[in-house]
Amino acid sequence: MKFFIDTANLNQIKEAASLGVLDGVTTNPSLMAKEGIKGKDNILKHYVDICNLVDGDVSAEVLATGFSEIIQEGEMLASLHENIVVKVPMINNGLKALRYFSEKGIRTNCTLVFSPGQALLAAKAGANYVSPFIGRIDDISSDGLQLIADIRLIYDNYGFETEILAASIRHAMHIIECARLGADVATCPLQPILDLLQHPLTDKGLEKFLADSKKFI
Repeated sequence: MKFFIDTANLNQIKEAASLGVLDGVTTNPSLMAKEGIKGKDNILKHYVDICNLVDGDVSAEVLATGFSEIIQEGEMLASLHENIVVKVPMINNGLKALRYFSEKGIRTNCTLVFSPGQALLAAKAGANYVSPFIGRIDDISSDGLQLIADIRLIYDNYGFETEILAASIRHAMHIIECARLGADVATCPLQPILDLLQHPLTDKGLEKFLADSKKFI
């Protein structure tokens, strides 16, 4: 499984990269705003700054909803850096844009996916990644992890190469379950990744090893 960090915070990206397990970054306008990044030029520069920190894919989201506008914005984003993957919403014009970008060799991430049918359409249109939002599905008392399982089965049935990028991950067990179900990528804030490190028996074992080592010093 690949690990992407879902943030626009450069320090958190550096910290994740220092762990040696970071494969990419996803971000969006809300995360940019959270970091106080405003204005088109500043946002574009920030995307490049992120790309320069990561040896992997960086999803950059279009804001447009019209077909021609999505194309124009997506081509501009893709031109910023070779690591950029254009994030396109799962809407009618977004689906058309996925096919266009696929034919032009521009890599894409289809975002805001909430059903197996949407994921099937995204793969048919040539998306490189599909982003099912499992946490938001859980929020409405449905099963986000079942969506991962359904998409994995459909993609395996037909040999689709689109990667399942599990998004809206809330905690470490989401990551583990997504890995168990065969998601290709998990994207989340830094904390759930750090939480994977934690286990009380590890802490207890280390404490004992250190205490025993003092007997021989």
